[in-house]
Amino acid sequence: MSAEKRTQGRVIVLSGPSGAGKTTLHDLLLKAPEFRRSIVRSISATTRAARGKEKHGREYLFFSKKMFEHKIRSGQFLEWANVFGNYYGTPLKNVRDILRSGKNVLLCIDVQGGQEVKKKIPQALLIFVKTPSLKELQERLIRRGTDAKESVALRLKTAAKELTKAKHYQHVLVNDTLTRAYGELEAILKKELPSLSRR
Repeated sequence: MSAEKRTQGRVIVLSGPSGAGKTTLHDLLLKAPEFRRSIVRSISATTRAARGKEKHGREYLFFSKKMFEHKIRSGQFLEWANVFGNYYGTPLKNVRDILRSGKNVLLCIDVQGGQEVKKKIPQALLIFVKTPSLKELQERLIRRGTDAKESVALRLKTAAKELTKAKHYQHVLVNDTLTRAYGELEAILKKELPSLSRR
């Protein structure tokens, strides 16, 4: 990723267990006026079906399994993984284009993907989001009501493994209350990306 070295842009990774709140923090960050011009979302690709009012190119890039696997073979992803039966990945070209524009690119991806990004882009900023406890995570997964009982159990088992990878991230953010966690996220970004605090 030599393109990143030639620009001021930096890759920012938010990852953590499913249900920890990384997507909520990601969305708040993108809506914040102080970050709107300097941080750009990377749209992930997936083979899962669109939900509700989701549209191709807005929430996700929706690809068939055959198309996704072709893109894997031809090296078109910065990172990719099979998550709970569906492929997810970060298109490499999109990331390069954002970095070349001098902006920072924000990825909201799973822990496996975060580790892959770190291997390929050592200077990436990795932030691990977690709940205060696995019990709290279980309660959140049940409350959101989008997963069957078996799925919640699988996500908790996966989360236990993912938590052991937190030590490989520069920052670990405990999402106990959203307001406090978002404030800490803001502080991390302004410290790690000095250009933001000058805007």
